[in-house]
Amino acid sequence: MTFNEAILSLLHYNEKMPLLFNSGIFLILFVFFLAIFMLVEKKQFLRVTWTLAFSLFFYYKSSGNYVLILLISTLIDYTLGWMIFTAPSKAIKRVFLFLSLFANLGMLAYFKYTNFFIDTFNSLGASISSYEIFLPIGISFYTFQTLSYSIDIYRGELKPTQNILDFAFFVSFFPQLVAGPIVRAADFLPQINKKIAVSNADLTRATILIASGLFKKAVISDYISTNYVDRIFDNPALYSGFENLMGMYAYTLQIYCDFSGYSDMAIGLALLMGFTLMENFNAPYISKSITEFWRRWHISLSSWLKDYLYISMGGNRKSKIRTYFNLFITMLLGGLWHGASWKFVFWGMMHGTALTAERFFKDRIKLPKTKWIAAFSMLLTFHFIAFCWIFFRASDFSNALAVIKQISKGFNISVALEVVAAYRWVFLLISIGFLMHFIPGTFHTYIEQRLERTPLLFKSFIITSVAWLAFQVNSGKIIPFIYFQF
Repeated sequence: MTFNEAILSLLHYNEKMPLLFNSGIFLILFVFFLAIFMLVEKKQFLRVTWTLAFSLFFYYKSSGNYVLILLISTLIDYTLGWMIFTAPSKAIKRVFLFLSLFANLGMLAYFKYTNFFIDTFNSLGASISSYEIFLPIGISFYTFQTLSYSIDIYRGELKPTQNILDFAFFVSFFPQLVAGPIVRAADFLPQINKKIAVSNADLTRATILIASGLFKKAVISDYISTNYVDRIFDNPALYSGFENLMGMYAYTLQIYCDFSGYSDMAIGLALLMGFTLMENFNAPYISKSITEFWRRWHISLSSWLKDYLYISMGGNRKSKIRTYFNLFITMLLGGLWHGASWKFVFWGMMHGTALTAERFFKDRIKLPKTKWIAAFSMLLTFHFIAFCWIFFRASDFSNALAVIKQISKGFNISVALEVVAAYRWVFLLISIGFLMHFIPGTFHTYIEQRLERTPLLFKSFIITSVAWLAFQVNSGKIIPFIYFQF
């Protein structure tokens, strides 16, 4: 391949090789982007234009011509935002808000749920042909992002931005574009035109976030996925109950490392550019209740569902029965947001039922606060969450039930040592992953303080070393993030 052919290949979208954070190509492109960004950072218009152009290029390399859907969504919501703001009456504002909801949710429904509804109708006796529809990466995330902009303007909590470039920058900002965190306009828009200032503390935190995120995703998650989890869930009947149980635990760690790894990298990359994104994960598996879990897991989504769905339905301002109903429906729809399948609806229903039950018993029973009760609550919550992940990971209900059947009927602890020995590297990484998760925050602070004293060259060496390790562990194979399918 000639140099010109290599450049053309780099610039064009390749469906088989979408641009991902955990790829060497992205690292090279980001270094190039950051070098230009630093040259123009003091010139606001050039900084915004350059970042916007790179963000759109990044999305094109991830989803091809579906970048046009992103641009259409941007134009629609920018226009409707101003129409909502300038409308002379509440009734007219409501009409424009409805148009925003219809446009955004309509696009999301078409791309994500068309074939789901067709399959559902066909299971009831209809005979409708499915469509070949490619799901644009990140559409669930940027749809919620632009929706919150319109809703906040309607509620009078936000004024629309004057500049469409700023709004496009907010919608398409590449670090969080394809898998969150879901950014609120009120938090992000003011940062666009402020003076860029990246302190040594910011560089240190960005280094830790990018390195740990890459390690969690490309080393732990990808390795245990390809070498253990996928094998168990592809054919659970071939494996013992112990192996299936370990598969459940392994996937519980895999999805955390995969998704929190992406969020860490997104937050770290943004921090290198002087932008602050909200925390998206906060040690979710130490939760002592499902309510606490959703305050720690995918925080940007759970807070979005609370502010724009749960509260809009009445929240806890109505009767207790209505509160229970609102909790259940919010989680059911949250499950459907994750994927166009009844298994995701069921997963959401299980979490909704647990949240409702917790609220019901909390209103009636006051347990004493002891270490033993706290430990038992954490253990019980963790295993409920892990059990629910079986349905999330399984290809369908029969596959999930097969895993559960093996665990309950084919369990034999005598094979444990043999299994651990056969998959020693898998279990080593599982141990490291859970250790990273359960390490106290004070230790993270200590590491951050020590690393802050090191030169920039050493910080760069850390990220490069983790990238090299990830390449070695997975033999250069780049595995997409789990949440890209949502």
